[in-house]
Amino acid sequence: MLELFIKRIEKQRQIILVEDGKMIEYYEEGEEDNKNEGNIYIGVVKDIVKGMQAAFVDIGIEKNSLIHLKDILEKKDEKKEKTNINQDISTVIKPNQKLLVQIKKDSNEKKGARISTHINLPGKYIVLMPNTDIITVSQKIENKEEQERLIKLVRENISKGNGAVIRTSAEGKEKEIIDDIKYVESKWEKIVKDSQNEKQKVPRQLYKSEDIVEKMLMDLANKGIAQVTVNDSIDYNEISKIKSENKEYKDLPITVKSEESILDSYDLEQQINKMNNRKIWLKCGGFITIDKTEALTAIDVNTGKYTGNKTMEDTVFKVNKEATVEIAKQLRLRDIGGIIIIDYIDMQEEKDKKEIENLLKEELKKDRSKTQIEGFTKLDLMEMTRKHICSHKN
Repeated sequence: MLELFIKRIEKQRQIILVEDGKMIEYYEEGEEDNKNEGNIYIGVVKDIVKGMQAAFVDIGIEKNSLIHLKDILEKKDEKKEKTNINQDISTVIKPNQKLLVQIKKDSNEKKGARISTHINLPGKYIVLMPNTDIITVSQKIENKEEQERLIKLVRENISKGNGAVIRTSAEGKEKEIIDDIKYVESKWEKIVKDSQNEKQKVPRQLYKSEDIVEKMLMDLANKGIAQVTVNDSIDYNEISKIKSENKEYKDLPITVKSEESILDSYDLEQQINKMNNRKIWLKCGGFITIDKTEALTAIDVNTGKYTGNKTMEDTVFKVNKEATVEIAKQLRLRDIGGIIIIDYIDMQEEKDKKEIENLLKEELKKDRSKTQIEGFTKLDLMEMTRKHICSHKN
């Protein structure tokens, strides 16, 4: 059973997704956090930096944003055709030129936001990609016939010049997908029309992306949330509005608790405190450690107290297997993004390595975020990437 808890204290709030009493996702956000990722703007090119093949664009926020050449050129299917990034950026855009862009990565203390002309507009069942004919399907839908059916359905119903990523929630759906295409395309048409309005100032924001709660409810519509618990009228009203606009949630119960008691359920306060531990013990007696740096997150697997009662290879494999399940949980729970390196205990058998890699892929299917596993490197390190769910995390 899935439950959502939202605790608000003044300008801060905690968002907790719980499954069968166990916390599986946790986010903190405040009003001062950068939460512009996904927003769409009409901006103005300010400075072109040829040496970086990039440009600075004023989109109306505090710092000018950075756009690279590859994010200006026409989006192509990299599996079929490579983008030519060797051409001079000054032949593609000019100073004072208007650009319709989307924030792909929020700004921080050192850098402005990363932006792109490649727009992604999310719906319940598809993510619309305007100005491209690429149609792909979520890797989490593994049935080949279902993949082909969904691609054919979307291709037949989407407007010419638009592409899409078909979301996992689309599996088994038909009319709902067609309705979603129409809805998301109508949003895009409105954005384009607004961007062409010469009477409005430039730069300006044209579209604000959904907040973390809206995204969560959208992503989990097909899995069903049994209950939402809040402690503040702001969140109560927000959830009530979502209920009124989405038939999937029309019967969703909302419970109101006090600020003091909202986290009493399932000892959530204790679960939150444990989440910040660097070391996580495994049931077998082994443990993993998680260390974040600016460039990547390093996860180390150790046998700890576990010695096993069979061969050394069996002992190592058991710890690595249990660690893999826990690592997938922790990545989702802590919303760890970017490059992730896992240092498993050395395995001699290639079949054991393959089984661990397959298990990691299987466990990551439970994650709402996009993940990509590159496999074991020559140094026997597992290399993977994960995209943040909560955009203000850096």
